[in-house]
Amino acid sequence: MPAAALLATGAVALLTAPPALATGGGPTGREGKAGAAVLRADLDVALSNGTVHIPLKSELNEVSAPETAGKTALTVTLDGVEGGNAVSVLRADVATSKATADDRRAEAEANLVNAKVHVPGLPLLSLIQVEKVSSKAVCAAGRNPEASANALGAVTVFGEKVTLSVGGPTKVEVPKVGTVTLELSGTRTTSATAAAAALRLKVSVNPLALNVAQVEGEIVLAEAHCESPKAPGPDPAAKSDVKPQAVAPAAAGAAAPGASRADLAETGGGSLTPYAVGAGVLLLGAGAGALVVARRGRAS
Repeated sequence: MPAAALLATGAVALLTAPPALATGGGPTGREGKAGAAVLRADLDVALSNGTVHIPLKSELNEVSAPETAGKTALTVTLDGVEGGNAVSVLRADVATSKATADDRRAEAEANLVNAKVHVPGLPLLSLIQVEKVSSKAVCAAGRNPEASANALGAVTVFGEKVTLSVGGPTKVEVPKVGTVTLELSGTRTTSATAAAAALRLKVSVNPLALNVAQVEGEIVLAEAHCESPKAPGPDPAAKSDVKPQAVAPAAAGAAAPGASRADLAETGGGSLTPYAVGAGVLLLGAGAGALVVARRGRAS
């Protein structure tokens, strides 16, 4: 190929080559949330004189991600109850709760093994005794949240073995002691959250001993909950730093008549356009000069 043709081809390639585009970082997300507790008590304790009500709000092994706990006994002290001594609310062979969370997954779980729950006024008689209960909640990014709860083995209320029903609450009533309503394996999920509780007890007890007249409220065993990580969004830094250059027609070799600097800017011309055009003009001039020299050589 003659030298003039090679130079002209190089000028056209320089004008039409697309610029490199700058890229930014990848998408970022937000961590999910998770928490668990092996026991949660919200009780109202009425003393025998009938004028004083003492709230009993306690949580055993309550954790928020990332955290793990393994305490197996919970005691509380209530003024005017059981002679001012500590009241044992829960004792278990195993009582663990765990919660983890990052930008991909949030998970929580709680487990109880051979657990006994007591309420003020009934120190020798267990409100409930369970062999094994557990709950788990998992919230993974891009997936539906999941929740599960289980109560395995024997369950005893006021010293009497009971059979729990998955179809609805189980009510246990003992004359001169009180009433306990048990709800088995409660779970709840939404598009972004999950929660589970192995056992939920509604308590109404009238021990009439140790200066306690009435105990009412709710106790939850093995509770876990989570919230999904936020879906990744676009990264503002990932936008292009350089706009595509305007492509000049190969045949014309110059901008269209009447085109101004503003017109080129509107079509996407960037700060590199004048240099690209200048280089192209120099290459085209060199090609024309080479062509003249070749023709003179042939004439001589």
